[in-house]
Amino acid sequence: MSLPNIAQYVLFLIVVLLLVKPLGGYMARVFTGERTFLDPVLLPIERFIYRITGINAARQMSAKQYTIAFLLFSMVGTLLLYALLRLQMYLPWYDHTNLSTPMTPDLAGQTAFSFSTTTTWQAYAGETTMSYFSQIVGLAAQNFLAGAAGLAVGIAFIRGFAGQRKDALGNFWSDLVRSLLWVLIPLSLVGSVVLIWQGVPMNFNPYTHVTTLEGGTQTIAQGPVAALEFIKNLGTNGGGFFNVNGAHPFENPTPLTNFIEMLAIVVLPAALTNTFGRMVGRPREGWMLFWVMTFLFIIGLGLTGWAEQSGNPQVAQNVHLIQTMQNDGNMEGKEVRFGIGGSVLTAVVTSNGATGSTNSMHDSYTPLGGSVPLVNMLLGEIIYGGLGTGLYSIILVVLLGLFITGLMVGRTPEYLGKKLDPSEIKLVALYTLIGPVGILLLTAIAVVTGPGLAALTTNSGPHGLTEILYAYTSSFANNGQAFAGISANTPFYNITTAIAMVLGRFGLAIPALALAKLFALQPRRAVSAGTLSTDTFLFSTVVVGTAILVVALTYLPAIALGPIVEHILMIKH
Repeated sequence: MSLPNIAQYVLFLIVVLLLVKPLGGYMARVFTGERTFLDPVLLPIERFIYRITGINAARQMSAKQYTIAFLLFSMVGTLLLYALLRLQMYLPWYDHTNLSTPMTPDLAGQTAFSFSTTTTWQAYAGETTMSYFSQIVGLAAQNFLAGAAGLAVGIAFIRGFAGQRKDALGNFWSDLVRSLLWVLIPLSLVGSVVLIWQGVPMNFNPYTHVTTLEGGTQTIAQGPVAALEFIKNLGTNGGGFFNVNGAHPFENPTPLTNFIEMLAIVVLPAALTNTFGRMVGRPREGWMLFWVMTFLFIIGLGLTGWAEQSGNPQVAQNVHLIQTMQNDGNMEGKEVRFGIGGSVLTAVVTSNGATGSTNSMHDSYTPLGGSVPLVNMLLGEIIYGGLGTGLYSIILVVLLGLFITGLMVGRTPEYLGKKLDPSEIKLVALYTLIGPVGILLLTAIAVVTGPGLAALTTNSGPHGLTEILYAYTSSFANNGQAFAGISANTPFYNITTAIAMVLGRFGLAIPALALAKLFALQPRRAVSAGTLSTDTFLFSTVVVGTAILVVALTYLPAIALGPIVEHILMIKH
């Protein structure tokens, strides 16, 4: 890798590290009711919201009540967004001339599930499908609401580990309001202004039709892009205003905006590790989680950077003109203004979280370069991850590692002074198995059915398999990015990817909250000589090994038939 690329990666990690503690502490104060510098402005607004909605913020919810509130909120949001998309032609700012993609029932349903689960998978081109009204009132609003709901569930999960002898995880509606008012809205306002300063449009102008120098015509789409752009990253959503997402110069015009948008994706999930440590009273546990995430992040960044910098040897051997270009690596599908460094950083950041805000075409990456984002998602959002979801995902890996370690040393596993009994282990096992069942089963159905194979209009063979596996992995991980070679706007893929999204969002959140309840009911036991330390370097290696082992045992055959075979074919010919 080149020195400028390495410097960019190091600077990014330094900035994330510097922000983890202050932001983590801030969120801990927000959700424990301590005073913050925004209270004088926001407390009156919060009280007004509670007054008009009838919310009793002091009422504690059990895990069951919290889960039901989360599910009902998500269901209502999905239905409202579906109705808005189906009726968008009758609503303001609908451009009959330029919006050429029909909003069919299956596409509207898939999009509604996509945005209400923070997946924001887009089987459509935004500039030819969505009106300004749909983008702002529908999609941008869901970016805020779904992101806040995910953060609320993550905070409730933390309370389960911090509580003792009571089934009380907080109040979902209070956590939702605080997530919006104290976290997402202030940061989004600041971030959006920065993007406007850098050239991201924020207008409601009609599309511009121009004549090119060659005499042809071109339609330049505009719109309130900045209002959607920052929250899609901060709320770990990722849906683009335009078809090519972060590769479009209106969404992501400069290397600085790329750097800022990638920080927006990582910083809150990374800071939640610090929030976790503070709320459970053991800051070292939070730092252990952060360093495990960061180690895996560095490994993925290094592998992807090396693979893309190496390029494709077949191109270098067969085309002399491109051989010179290949000395600088594989630039196919990448924007020149970002280069390999900015493209790889975005590929790794977005695939680690639930944010498919890509700025390059992963379909054009080398087989190994494209496999790293795939594996990042198969790891289950444990590398920073989604807003709230990333935290409980890595905690589940910690618990699984504790169980395996306990079997080897003959001890009853404990975490934060609370035992892992059979009931807890069953929920951990259920959580671990939902992903393989959802991803592999849907992939298997797609590769043996006509409608599934019909979407492979560009590639077949190992790369075609990778495209299908990537689609369902991305949907289940609530990520939303895709290999562009798959034509996914069909009833088959709209329905099956929506199933994967629901499993990835609610199929994982429900057992996570149930597990939080079991821990909340336990007393906290004192540390003894027989207690396994879970905040050490040694145990962090156990967590890393557990994560890799689970992915290898579960998904290695599928990965071998896809990117690994493709890589072997690339270097043999």
